[in-house]
Amino acid sequence: MTAQETRTAPMSILVVGLGVIGTTYGYLFQKAGHCVEHLVREKSTRASVSSLEVEILDGRTDTKGSLPRDQYNVHHRRRTSYDLIVVSVPQGRIAEVMTDLRTGGIEGPVLLFCGFWGQREELNHLMAGRDVLLGYPVAGGSLTGERLTCCVFDHVMLERRDKTRFPGYEQVEALFDSCGVGLEHPHDMLEWIWLHMAINAGVGAVAAMYGDVEDTTRAAEQLMGSTRMLTQVVKAIRETSRIVASRGVDLRRYRSEMLVYRLPTAVSAPLMKRMFARNLLTRRIMTLHGNTADLLFVCRTVYEQGRTNGVSAPIFYESYEAARDKAARRSSGTTDITRL
Repeated sequence: MTAQETRTAPMSILVVGLGVIGTTYGYLFQKAGHCVEHLVREKSTRASVSSLEVEILDGRTDTKGSLPRDQYNVHHRRRTSYDLIVVSVPQGRIAEVMTDLRTGGIEGPVLLFCGFWGQREELNHLMAGRDVLLGYPVAGGSLTGERLTCCVFDHVMLERRDKTRFPGYEQVEALFDSCGVGLEHPHDMLEWIWLHMAINAGVGAVAAMYGDVEDTTRAAEQLMGSTRMLTQVVKAIRETSRIVASRGVDLRRYRSEMLVYRLPTAVSAPLMKRMFARNLLTRRIMTLHGNTADLLFVCRTVYEQGRTNGVSAPIFYESYEAARDKAARRSSGTTDITRL
């Protein structure tokens, strides 16, 4: 296949499920002329969905984000072989998804497009010989009924070519290029995912401790407007990044990701507050993540690793424990008083 053909040839793509991230990028792929289908279980409440109304804050060409409305035609799985299978699910469901693909006789290489806290050996075991490429979306949103509200940035994170033996790497590059989505390549994709999850854990634990664990939008708005809370976030992220370092990760390779958190809090917290106030895309991605269980799962994963490795992280531990206890009281019906 020539370079020109690689850039323009439509791909057959299977998106596992009809979740926010997979559906958002499925929509972009379909708009670029690719054949996109979704693997949705028959018992799923979304098994009969054939069309979605889409409201997308689009940052691919406008750094402030444009807000078009569109319709996404959802095609359910009809084939048994695909050029690419996009898996963007909570980590706890990855093994289940891979089993579904095997039992369904569905062939194709996998783009694992989500958080994964395990080691490379665990990932290889889960894939059971299937080719896999690690990536991470830079998007967010919510899917309610037959309406997808989402935002996308102008890039995604993707494993470096020299770090993988993925046979269709050029096709994946061309796929994102066809959608106007650029690629950024960290030193090590798996380590970067760990660090990103740790940063999210620091943010999420503090936001949940001070805010309403069931109203994540309000909690995020409260966090972004408070210099005091953002100061705690910076301190918590410093601690969670040390938990990542305790796994053997050299944080010096991720200076750009950690730069703002290494500044004095008197500088970093007001800087973050101004960024949230001025950058609609960043603000929207913070408020649209409404899956409380997913957020607390990430926090718990990092928390347990820190405790196991004996890492000192008092602010993060206290924040997560308060958020965990608050969520437990809420689920049991006990009245909760929000800490201000």
